[in-house]
Amino acid sequence: MFAPLHIDEELRGALARLLDGLPPKQAAGAVERLIASYRGRVPTGTPVLRDRADVAAYAAYRMPATFEAVSAALGALADRAPGLDPATHLDVGGGTGAAVWAAAAVWGDGGGGGGGDGDGAGAGGARTTTVLDWAEPALALGRELAAASGSAALRGTEWRHGRIGAGPGLEAADLVTVSYVLNELAEDARHSLVDAAAAAARRAVVIVEPGTPDGYRRVIEARGRLVGAGLRVLAPCPHSGTCPVEPGSDWCHFAARVSRSSLHRQVKGGSLAYEDEKFSYVAAVRPGADGGPDGTPAPARIVRRPQIRKGQVLLDLCTEHDGLRRETVTKRHGPAYRAARDADWGDDWDSERDGGRGGERDGGRPRP
Repeated sequence: MFAPLHIDEELRGALARLLDGLPPKQAAGAVERLIASYRGRVPTGTPVLRDRADVAAYAAYRMPATFEAVSAALGALADRAPGLDPATHLDVGGGTGAAVWAAAAVWGDGGGGGGGDGDGAGAGGARTTTVLDWAEPALALGRELAAASGSAALRGTEWRHGRIGAGPGLEAADLVTVSYVLNELAEDARHSLVDAAAAAARRAVVIVEPGTPDGYRRVIEARGRLVGAGLRVLAPCPHSGTCPVEPGSDWCHFAARVSRSSLHRQVKGGSLAYEDEKFSYVAAVRPGADGGPDGTPAPARIVRRPQIRKGQVLLDLCTEHDGLRRETVTKRHGPAYRAARDADWGDDWDSERDGGRGGERDGGRPRP
């Protein structure tokens, strides 16, 4: 159904070309200033993205990680709603466009099965995409990066300047994404944006935040507002009820492996060829929409890295009915054991599907 292009390779190449001619010290200095800005060590009101060099450094510093995190969240949504192929996509606060590149990686040019009301792409047409952001330099660079893509959806993206979290509602779209934005907004603006995203989404909303305790708190807050607006959670949660994680004791987050090119390592520092981007997210759909996606949550989600031991695998799960629990899958479980050895943090888990026999349940919360 989907025909994703090699979007990740395209993006890496575009970012490499972006910094051609930019002195490494200038790029590194811009990155350091950006890090200080986002950590709150510069005066309020100081422009963060001052010029093209700043935006280029920001894109090299953050786009690969944001792309992988959002790709993972959209991929989880696509797995649980196989009928969803959005014809229209609104990315709110998208900056240089990492989320629209992620959508192209998951659904290709799309537009074949998401429904819509006739205002977006039709069957066989490329997805209609809009990025809304308040930073004109970021939008200009995003436009430049997308223009050279092999994806028609990316090339045709509209890059629109506008305020986030204030003013009138958002334009309706099959898919609305809000990634790494809520942390930049005051509480009232966060609430307004989430409510507007829920109202604008014909099919689905995906919200992604950093995988920190504060990021998780913002995601849980947004999740509650989406459910209150009538949407149904498909991922990562196996239900739309109360999150079983005890506030203040832990937080739900996942990790996306990010390949780091030599240029990326030069700009960000460090020597490893990869890093893990920690993120929290929620993906919710509008139930009962005419022609909408037929999706269901997973029976359980793996919420920590599986522990592989001799002859057994320990899976820490969030489940629909039992909350957080640990399941031990041993060799005698046959296909389920083989599936558990291949499973990863963030994957869904279905004992019936993965061999027809569940593992042994350990009572209580997962042990650290």
